[in-house]
Amino acid sequence: MWPAAKLKRFQTNLLAWFGEQQRDLPWRRTKDPYAIWVSEIMLQQTRVAAVIPYFERFLARFPDYQTLAAAEEEELLRYWAGLGYYYRARNMQKAARLMSEQGRFPRDYEGILALPGVGDYTAAAVGSIAFDLPHAAVDGNVVRVVSRLRAVNGERQQVAEIAGKLLDRERPGDFNQAMMELGATLCLPKNPHCLLCPARKMCRARELGVQDEFPAQKVKAKNKEMERALFWIERRGKVLAWQRPADARLMPGFWELPEKEHLPDARPVKELGGFRHGITVHNYRIKVWRTALPDEFGNCQWLRIVQLSQLPLSTIFKKALSVLGEAVGN
Repeated sequence: MWPAAKLKRFQTNLLAWFGEQQRDLPWRRTKDPYAIWVSEIMLQQTRVAAVIPYFERFLARFPDYQTLAAAEEEELLRYWAGLGYYYRARNMQKAARLMSEQGRFPRDYEGILALPGVGDYTAAAVGSIAFDLPHAAVDGNVVRVVSRLRAVNGERQQVAEIAGKLLDRERPGDFNQAMMELGATLCLPKNPHCLLCPARKMCRARELGVQDEFPAQKVKAKNKEMERALFWIERRGKVLAWQRPADARLMPGFWELPEKEHLPDARPVKELGGFRHGITVHNYRIKVWRTALPDEFGNCQWLRIVQLSQLPLSTIFKKALSVLGEAVGN
């Protein structure tokens, strides 16, 4: 590891840069652990720009863990709809109910880590930002920064150990945010802005001219192209839909338009439109068909079209509604 003087210079330069260049994000304007926790859960696998309006709307409706704990699941999912990975919202409510039982938001690392849906990174981020707990938060941005600083291959355990040694223990929250900010704005996956980096003179990868080679890239799985057909079955201002079961692994409680597997005897009549939708390595080409009323409805139920906006609808359902446009309700 670096000598003490070099380490201190790195911490000072990084924090000074962060103080001047940090983005103005709503969760950086508070020390409320609940709000910080909500932001960190939302930011898991979701871009900052996409999270901001959801965060502000969510906090306006659920301003504290007591309100979140008491919320109806259907309403909670409706406020989360569009962020994806809906198990996060369910885990948040479980955690909020634990806090309600305990009478407070946990103030130590182990207590935060014990909350449903919280791992090492989230516990370190929330603990350091809200309570100045000296734990290094290691997300994808920090992995990239550390890998380049020390020219290491990006193995999580190795990076976590180095990040812990780099941490400014007097200002752990600011330092963790500065590391993440550096990775998000300058130390980019491709074409990093090295000349603007506050750590450019200390970066081993840049010194060697191999910054683009760190961290080592994993081979991505090839995308699969698939086709799907959704049935639009309408009667007297209502549409037929099915709801994912409460114990479903993906998007429990969300409503979907039926497909052939749900209504095997359904007869498509007219194509109304189509769209594309990507989920992990699957690229779907989806068509929406006006469909004749089948004899058997299976597990489907009638929903009032004018009330769809009040229900937790899947992203695919919402995209279908957008594509249908004037066809809906005619």
